[in-house]
Amino acid sequence: MVKAWINDIPVEVEPNTTILDAAKLVQVKIPTLCKHPDLKASAGCGICIVRVQGSNKMPRACCTPLEEGMHVITHDAEIVSVRKTVLELIMSNHPDECATCGRNTQCELQSLLADFGIREVPFDKFIPDLPKDASNGTIVLEPRKCIKCGRCIEVCQQMQNVWALSFLERGFKTRISPAGDITLSDSPCVRCGQCSAHCPTGAIFEFDDSPKAWEALGDPDLHCVVQIAPAVRVTIGEHFGFEPGVNLTPQIYAALRRMGFKAIFDTNFGADLTIIEEASEFVERFAHGKGTLPLITSCCPAWVDFMEKFHGDMIDHFSTAKSPHEMVGALAKTYYAEKNNIDPSKVFVVSIMPCTAKKYEIHRNPDMSSSGFQDVDISLTTRELARMIRQSGVDFNSLEGEECDHLLGDYTGAGTIFGATGGVMEAALRTAAHYVTGEKLAKLEFENVRGIQGVKETKINVAGHEVRIAVAHGLANVEYVIDKVRKAKENGEELPYHFIEVMACPGGCVGGGGQPYGVTDELRIKRAKGLYSEDEGLTLRCSHENPSVIKLYDEYLGKPLGEKSHHLLHTKYKRLPVYQR
Repeated sequence: MVKAWINDIPVEVEPNTTILDAAKLVQVKIPTLCKHPDLKASAGCGICIVRVQGSNKMPRACCTPLEEGMHVITHDAEIVSVRKTVLELIMSNHPDECATCGRNTQCELQSLLADFGIREVPFDKFIPDLPKDASNGTIVLEPRKCIKCGRCIEVCQQMQNVWALSFLERGFKTRISPAGDITLSDSPCVRCGQCSAHCPTGAIFEFDDSPKAWEALGDPDLHCVVQIAPAVRVTIGEHFGFEPGVNLTPQIYAALRRMGFKAIFDTNFGADLTIIEEASEFVERFAHGKGTLPLITSCCPAWVDFMEKFHGDMIDHFSTAKSPHEMVGALAKTYYAEKNNIDPSKVFVVSIMPCTAKKYEIHRNPDMSSSGFQDVDISLTTRELARMIRQSGVDFNSLEGEECDHLLGDYTGAGTIFGATGGVMEAALRTAAHYVTGEKLAKLEFENVRGIQGVKETKINVAGHEVRIAVAHGLANVEYVIDKVRKAKENGEELPYHFIEVMACPGGCVGGGGQPYGVTDELRIKRAKGLYSEDEGLTLRCSHENPSVIKLYDEYLGKPLGEKSHHLLHTKYKRLPVYQR
């Protein structure tokens, strides 16, 4: 252990612990701008400079290890003055557009400017004349507001292995751009939104579709319905001062009803439905040999985009089941419309998702209009919903909870855990095991697929058969799993897995690109815990036990993987062109 002092407070840490992390242990907050807990330190901004006794240098706390006997001063008049000057220099190259910025009140730079009391900038302004890029309809790139911290590039290249973003040119002309200086829509971008989730300013943010939602709600000819994704219920509260992981499902239902939606559905219902189809698909492939193994889940649209661009040889392995919100959308304009004698052309479906890629998914291919109309009309992020709640005048913190509309709203615990990495796999195993054995599992928890490790590999026994499983989240981790399958196939070896779950975002949907800003592993764990807690407290915890889903098949769909369910609930894939990374 390394023993040292920070502001005369003794601290003892593991070797190679940075001054920044050591300071947190003794409740000292050193300001940062370029550093994010998910990423390696770049030491780009210089805000975190400190003083070390016996040295005339000011090292950067984010990348300097605490050494034995070191005496560190984190705040004094000179340090504060230097930090203030750094912020003023940043602002000399940054537009004064806070009031109209997509990150207004949620910007790390804006917060630091307030903390340091900066009211004017003593340097000449040099604002680059760079165009906005909103070409892919999911995230917006405003390079004029980039502070060149490099977070988005590190996320895109290292965490996600997409390589859509890079720095171009040098010196004062350095700018963020899609690689090759092309538009986002022409780049390898898979729309996961992790760049926007990690950007400290308004240089990258989600495409705002809330005005379209308000317009639809104000149209008397439309019958507006809405659904909320599993992960949204444990994150929306962070926008209103609740602790991360607090489940606010009833309050969300109530807020949406007050905003004017005619029916409140739940994507958890769609998750249960997805499991019925996907588990049936797995049983067909694993137990009956009808199809290619391993089966790979397909609920994540950023992963689907990534696969179609970079791993087209894996298409035969993909589950053809649509994602849960697409299933609910298709049924809202068929089953629900018929039940309530509503013209399906008047049904307007809004999805509240933790994800920016869902904005792309609703237009992905003609299968997303299997109802005869576009199945989901608008997809909004958690952040957009929070803004709409505030705009509507609803006092969310004091709101009494309400119930959803049960036709497409009832769900089991299996549907809830979809929002965490490993949750889709666990839900599918609960039902697939039942389909194979005809019995209810004595223990429904599959702890080996839970947690935030990048890749989780395990084996389970179902009716005497070994099932090899992998769960990967964060697209760079997916490469490891896919390459392992590809190598086994090329060499004629035994397959390493039978069933694979993939989520593009670290932590799964709880860490989605449209979730509240500031996500860390600590927050991901708390959010996931909120989902698992609801699952444990529900009477029905397996998708095949959902009475509303059973009724849906009896009255309307027929059977899993049947003709009607295949038409409404399944999709197909194709290789997409993309230039080589």
